[in-house]
Amino acid sequence: MTLKAVLFDFNGVIINDESIHERLLEEVLLSENLRFNPEEFQQYSLGRSDRSAIVDLCSLRGRVLTESVIQSLMQRKLQAYQSQVQSMDELPIYNGVLEFIEILRSAGCKLAVVSGAMRAEIELVLVKMGVRDYFSAIVAGDEIRSSKPDPEGYLLGFKQLQEQFPELELALEDCLVIEDSFPGIQAAKAAGIGVVGVANTYPFHMLHRVATWTVDSVLDLDLERLLPIGAIEIEETSAETNVDTNTDTSAPSSIQPSGER
Repeated sequence: MTLKAVLFDFNGVIINDESIHERLLEEVLLSENLRFNPEEFQQYSLGRSDRSAIVDLCSLRGRVLTESVIQSLMQRKLQAYQSQVQSMDELPIYNGVLEFIEILRSAGCKLAVVSGAMRAEIELVLVKMGVRDYFSAIVAGDEIRSSKPDPEGYLLGFKQLQEQFPELELALEDCLVIEDSFPGIQAAKAAGIGVVGVANTYPFHMLHRVATWTVDSVLDLDLERLLPIGAIEIEETSAETNVDTNTDTSAPSSIQPSGER
C-alpha cells in the first residue's frame, strides 16, 4: 500500500471539543423545555451529525420537530459554538495533530475532513489552526443526507479527491481514515477504506476490537511503511513499545491490527 490520501474525522480527532458540544446540546434541549441526559451523549451525538443528534434526542422525549425548528436549533448551536471558538486564545487541538498534518502534506498526501460537524464549524477551526489550505475536500454534516455510520460521507470525500486529482488514479485502498468513534469506524469500513482508531474518546482496547488499526496518538503511526519511499523522514516514536508481538507484518509496524467484532 502506498498512502495517497487521508480522510480525517474532526471532533475527537483534530479538536478536543466534545465537552463544548455536550454543553451546547444541553442548551438546545433546554430551549425546547426538554431535560438533557449526559449518559445519552455518547450514543446519540459522538460521531454523528448535529441534525441526527437533535432529532433523535427530541424523538426519545416524544417531541417531533418540523424542518424549520430543526434548522433553527442547529443554527442556534452553531452560533454558540462559533462564538466560543472565536473567543479562545488557544484551541484544544490534540497533541501531535498539527505535526501529523504537516508530515502528510510535505509528503504530497491529499487531505480531507469528513465529519458530522457543520461546515462553518470545521472551516472556522481549520482557519484558526492555519491549515485550511492543506485540506482539499471537506464533507460536513449539514451537506449529506445520512450521518455516520452510513458510509455516504466517506464515499463523497473519496469521490471529491478523485475528481480533483485524476492523475493520482486514487483507489479506496490508497486511502486511510482517522477516526475516534464507533459510528465513524463503521462508516469508514462500510466505505471500504482502512481506518485507524485513535484512542482520544474511547479506550484503546475498545477501539482495537473494531478498527483496522489502533493507536494512542496519530504520531504513533509508522508512516514510513505507508508513504512513498524517501518522501519523508520520520523519527521512531516511543509508542512503538505498544506493538503487539503478533502484529501482521503487512500492517504499519507501530500500530496494531484489530480483529473484527
